[in-house]
Amino acid sequence: MSIFINHTNHPSSAWSAAERTAAAAYGDIVDLPFPLIDPEEGGAAVAARAAAAVQDILARQPAAVLCQGESTYVYAVVRGLRAHGIPVLAATSDRVVSVTRHPDGSTEKRSRFEFIRFRAYC
Repeated sequence: MSIFINHTNHPSSAWSAAERTAAAAYGDIVDLPFPLIDPEEGGAAVAARAAAAVQDILARQPAAVLCQGESTYVYAVVRGLRAHGIPVLAATSDRVVSVTRHPDGSTEKRSRFEFIRFRAYC
């Protein structure tokens, strides 16, 4: 059984049908929640967390991994997984913005992200 690991802050249950279909092409979707990275945490601690995540992910033998979140952690996870030949992906999307001007002069800005495809980290 092939699996696709979703290592982000966005559970696959909340994804669009298009994103679930694209992920399912790699195998069954498994959510592995992204950790909360304290902005005060040092680089060595982040690297250690990433190394532990890489080992956990490798043990699951995924066909591919979606990894997005805090940049330094993602960088370490991507490097670690790619060193073992695991494809690591990012989701791409179109950002659709609408602005509403209210009678009181205030404005409200809304953003909607529409999934387009997965792109491999290079």
